[in-house]
Amino acid sequence: MVVVLGVCGSIAAYKAADVASRLVKLGHEVHCVCTPTALQFVTPLTLMTLSRNPVVSSFEEETGSWVPVHIDLAQRAEVLAIVPASANTMACMAQGFAPNALTSLYLAYRGPVLIFPAMNGAMWEHPATQANAATLAARPQHRIIGPAEDGMLACGTTGKGRLVDVDYIVREITAPMQ
Repeated sequence: MVVVLGVCGSIAAYKAADVASRLVKLGHEVHCVCTPTALQFVTPLTLMTLSRNPVVSSFEEETGSWVPVHIDLAQRAEVLAIVPASANTMACMAQGFAPNALTSLYLAYRGPVLIFPAMNGAMWEHPATQANAATLAARPQHRIIGPAEDGMLACGTTGKGRLVDVDYIVREITAPMQ
């Protein structure tokens, strides 16, 4: 299965490396597409090594073919999994904004979209984020999985907002194709 793993700017971005590694070990073809902010949390070299494919993070990297990489991946992917999904990326997706390679790929993609939110609890509970999540969840083939119900967050508070467990993420990504 061809998986596009979208990685957003969240402290939980480091867990995307584990997700990529596990999917590759299960025999899947994984392509990481990162928002610019994601690269402040995890390096392209880490994701490239674990996914065994180049990492896409900007349009400037799309010079190898006449078909832009984000369009090619949107056409070949069997699932798009956003791990972790930030409030900003969810807002862009909900409203159809495409300021980066990941959100542009999202607009060109027509298959299953799995969104795994991870953010501060107050950000998750904000009415704007909840409205964006509802908009996304209402779209065909879209699922929002998480965030985890309760726990210690990176910001030191306790509440809803943590990324769901990596084992669960991998099961959810591979489930439609088993």
